[in-house]
Amino acid sequence: MLNLFIIFFKIGLFSIGGGYAIIPLIQEQVVNNYHWISANTFTDIITISQMTPGPLAVNTSTFVGIQLAGISGAIVATIGCIFAGATISIILYLLFTKYQKLEIITNILNTLKATSVGLIMSAGATILILTFVENNSINFLAIIIFVISLLWLQKKKPNPIALMIITGIIGYFVY
Repeated sequence: MLNLFIIFFKIGLFSIGGGYAIIPLIQEQVVNNYHWISANTFTDIITISQMTPGPLAVNTSTFVGIQLAGISGAIVATIGCIFAGATISIILYLLFTKYQKLEIITNILNTLKATSVGLIMSAGATILILTFVENNSINFLAIIIFVISLLWLQKKKPNPIALMIITGIIGYFVY
């Protein structure tokens, strides 16, 4: 349990950008380094985290904690994930309100924004590969569903929950 707390504390500590930007960091720790869950299970957890209320990192830490140690694991992983971020956020808020006009602060924030975009794109690429390639073959049906969903999002701008429900129903009947 201590290791679970420490790993998610580190994830919370080093997750700059939050949201999708944290996915590669979580995957590196829970899938690649510690082998707590498989890559497919990780993708499923990310998908479920998208459908539940709350931040992606918190939901993911909760689900991984449950997988490893039940409810107590979920509590430990979640506290580990939010503790560093909450503490740092309070400190940064206090510093930012005092020094926000400094050019160096603006430069640092611009750099962090660019880094966050790179992390988000990396996470997207990882999920795309895991979704589109199964057993060393291309899943063309998943690609078609992806393209239709993407076009629908761009043209009609539907409610994301409606999109998830509709594609979930399609997946139920197709797969």
